[in-house]
Amino acid sequence: MTTFAAIAPQLAEQAIELPSWAFGNSGTRFKVFGTPGTPRTIQEKIADAAQVNTYTGLAPSVALHIPWDKVDDYAGLRSYAAELGVQLGTINSNTFQDDVYKFGSLTHLDPVVRQRAIDHHVQCIEIMDATGSRDLKIWLADGTNYPGQGDIRGRQYRLAESLHAIYDRLGPAQRLVLEYKFFEPAFYHTDVPDWGTSYAHVAALGERALVCLDTGHHAPGTNIEFIVAQLLRLGKLGSFDFNSRFYADDDLIVGAADPFQLFRILFEVIRGGGYGPDSPVAFMLDQCHNVEEKIPGQIRSVLNVQEMTARALLVDRDALAAAQAAGDVLGANGVLMDAFYTDVRPALAQWRASRGLPADPMAAFAASGYQETVAAERVGGTQAGWGA
Repeated sequence: MTTFAAIAPQLAEQAIELPSWAFGNSGTRFKVFGTPGTPRTIQEKIADAAQVNTYTGLAPSVALHIPWDKVDDYAGLRSYAAELGVQLGTINSNTFQDDVYKFGSLTHLDPVVRQRAIDHHVQCIEIMDATGSRDLKIWLADGTNYPGQGDIRGRQYRLAESLHAIYDRLGPAQRLVLEYKFFEPAFYHTDVPDWGTSYAHVAALGERALVCLDTGHHAPGTNIEFIVAQLLRLGKLGSFDFNSRFYADDDLIVGAADPFQLFRILFEVIRGGGYGPDSPVAFMLDQCHNVEEKIPGQIRSVLNVQEMTARALLVDRDALAAAQAAGDVLGANGVLMDAFYTDVRPALAQWRASRGLPADPMAAFAASGYQETVAAERVGGTQAGWGA
């Protein structure tokens, strides 16, 4: 089996982008819970995100959501983040909360509404110019709730036209990543419900348009690692939104529901050339912390990705290929299971310490007093939350 020492240089290359919204209050459609010390501004969100990077060395960038994270001076925000040791990353658009988008945004029948949605994405690209961000991520709530409510084919044509208008405004070093989700909030049909629909649209746009795969956005039983392998084969996997779900799009800590699935996904990422400094694939989190503390929740999340990446790197690929070639079903499965069951936590703790990081990031953050400090200081104002 491959040794931990052999994979350590590859682990040093890992970077996982954090979502700004993970540090705000969140909940369900029934209740959003407030907590002491919750950020009130995007600057405070970035400060909290920087804590995750301080204790793990894994999270050097923070994704923004517009207009939730809108400011007057994005160049200044970029400088502020740099002072805290992080960068501003993916810009996420939002065309799902304004009343005008009730019946769609980029797919809407009314050209005035469609243009408003396109203009919002152009504004996001202008923000990318100021922040130095590479990726514009688009997730659409567009769809219908009842058969006959809308023209399914017509909506696809309008979507393609709208996406072309946005793509044409990208700079030469910028990318568009199109996310998909099989249901919710549209319950009869969603305009971008699966990887095939996303792929069809980005393939028509050009080489700088790719698919964003959210690990929680699939029907139960979906073989997500197969989708990963296929998109990598096609050169169209642009980014991940890592999270976990038990029933629907639960946005829970990645690896919480099915750590073996996360291992299998990461193995296919590595095998398909999607991991490393030359990879076009961006690792990101898309999570909400409804009942757990937010900064520890993000620390736990990036550590889960790191641990499963280490296990996936430990797979003896030569032995696996030999077993597959020999038709040794159980032997091939055993190679994967040996790596998955390897407890990499002690080796990772020693490796972190050797790099000047806390051996136990969770304990080190808890002992830092940061959470107690911000809880005492962040009094007054309006706490950030989902949709703000």
